[in-house]
Amino acid sequence: MNNHAVLIRQLGPADRDAYFELRLRGLTAHPESFGQSYADALARGAAQHDAMLEGSRAADGDFLLGAYASAGAPLVGVVGMRRNPRDKERHKAAVVGMYVAPEAAGRGVGRALLDELLARAARIEGLRQVQLMVGSRNEAARKLYESLGFRKYGCEVDALNVDGVFHDADLMARFM
Repeated sequence: MNNHAVLIRQLGPADRDAYFELRLRGLTAHPESFGQSYADALARGAAQHDAMLEGSRAADGDFLLGAYASAGAPLVGVVGMRRNPRDKERHKAAVVGMYVAPEAAGRGVGRALLDELLARAARIEGLRQVQLMVGSRNEAARKLYESLGFRKYGCEVDALNVDGVFHDADLMARFM
């Protein structure tokens, strides 16, 4: 599955269950990589993603993308972008919820998702930077982000507390 074989598309309401199922897999496998806990995700349910999946603010910078090995294949990767809603910070958006299923890892899925996210970000008027947080120990993800032009600008110490274990997060940004 190279970059060209990966199908990337914006997720919509019909993708809700597949998206939520893959998100729960990510929260279970890598709790240190997400701000939301598995328990919180379950408590809030799939409906918490309806506004993003509805897509009415996609052109403005709020959307979810999904990756598939081919048309009709199961969802194997997801990433979202959220634009800052505040007037003075609308020039910034954040990469959120990045996850690639283990069966698709190392095949260019993450890069394909981020390539599409950045291509869409470049078309949004007034958007000047895309930011993200990545676990300080997540070398593979950090290298992928750096290869796409993201640069570390800080580190949040003890960013996440997962069952009493604290994890630092690197803050990264890419200017458009």
